[in-house]
Amino acid sequence: MKRLILKRMLLTILIATSLTFTASAIPEKLSTITSFEDLDPLVDLEVTVEIQKIRSLEKFEYPHPYIEKIDWNSDPDFYVKVFINGEEFESNVWQDTKYIYDPQFSPTLNVPDEEEFVDIKIQLWDMNPSLDRLCDISGDTLREDVELTYSLKTGHWSGDDEISDVSGYGRLNGCDDGSIFKRDRDCEIWFNVYQNDYDGDGIPYWTEVNVYGTDPEIDNTGEDSDSDDIPIEWEWKWEYDPFESDNHDYLDPEHDGLNNVEEYLTSELDSDPFRGDVFVELDQMEPSSTGEESLLPEGSKELLKTAFARYNIVFHLDDGSMGGGEMIPFDPSTPRDDLEIIYWNYFLHGDENNWRRGVFRYGIVVYEAGYAGYNFGGGAYQISSSRVNKKVFPKTQRTRDIAYASVYMHELGHTLDINNPGVDDHRGKNPFQINWWKWGPYKSCMNYRYTYRLVDYSDGSRIRNDFNDWQQMDLTAFQWHW
Repeated sequence: MKRLILKRMLLTILIATSLTFTASAIPEKLSTITSFEDLDPLVDLEVTVEIQKIRSLEKFEYPHPYIEKIDWNSDPDFYVKVFINGEEFESNVWQDTKYIYDPQFSPTLNVPDEEEFVDIKIQLWDMNPSLDRLCDISGDTLREDVELTYSLKTGHWSGDDEISDVSGYGRLNGCDDGSIFKRDRDCEIWFNVYQNDYDGDGIPYWTEVNVYGTDPEIDNTGEDSDSDDIPIEWEWKWEYDPFESDNHDYLDPEHDGLNNVEEYLTSELDSDPFRGDVFVELDQMEPSSTGEESLLPEGSKELLKTAFARYNIVFHLDDGSMGGGEMIPFDPSTPRDDLEIIYWNYFLHGDENNWRRGVFRYGIVVYEAGYAGYNFGGGAYQISSSRVNKKVFPKTQRTRDIAYASVYMHELGHTLDINNPGVDDHRGKNPFQINWWKWGPYKSCMNYRYTYRLVDYSDGSRIRNDFNDWQQMDLTAFQWHW
């Protein structure tokens, strides 16, 4: 506040001085002061780095077996360091957890109002009694942390993360350096960087005055001057021109099946118009009167998110947090005809034009439907808890998480149009069949040999009888199958 008052006093003095002296009469030192460009005279500028989510993308193991005992099942003790213009901020420690969804760590620094660029560095650490280790959140093979340059003029940042990069804007992925299958503490961090703004619309003063010609004292949130169904704040964030109409109903830069209007509708759910997003509504059954459950375990949900996250496809599972995720009355048997009724009543809610149909796939968990899993439409599938439970061995929570996630991911794979000779080969289900061995190199949950045991698609890296599911998949397929 003191800086803001001083800034306004200085501006007043300069204006008064300019009325008294001609340009040639202004002393050299005062002339230098008048070149001062206040990037936002309405506020004293501050920059905030908001850490939003942290997730481990692998099991942690430590590189010093002679210094400390390796606990293969231990979870990390995360903490974050953020540097803003060289000033360090350190979070508390989140102990013994792989996933943090509400970090509540948002350091803020008062920055010079006349300097456009702010330097930012983000580090993720795993605390250990012997030696704290940097976690990998970088796409650079030579380092694990990230460095950004934030512009007070535009409100955007660049450097190790920027708009349209492979991992998404405001998302860091340690696997981007090609280390998906290496144990080097790969993690992902979701974050945002922003500055204070007088009118609260998030668009910086300099951009409003010098680029948009809007009033920096009026909140422009929700305005759609070009009538292209996308408001100014979304177009500003993703660097579209908010005063020139774009065909957002058809634009799909990353080819994930969501056009830009749908990306805007899901923007509060962390979608990115330049990075792949897969949305799935998960509906489940209420418990029976005798306690039978038809639920996807929480651990399975995390395994699914991680499998996709490594390849920079964000898996959004609506289990009740995104407007869907409903509980269906228990039924001991759900034939195929009933699945169609459930889809109509619980997903579309009787509206064949429901906007979610073009955005979300629909994957339900029922008790018994005749098969462990079944795909009953381009974007709809089910798994049967009673069938999956029979395949869980040994009977541990970890194996249960894997089995459920693997079957769920298998059926989801059909909505991605993963289709090659190793998929669903009934002649390769057990070691007594020749195709069990033939498709051995095809390490994918789409291969019956690995269903229940593996939560991943294959990357095609093995020389023979392997297929690259991740490259072959079509994220748009769930729409044109209907």
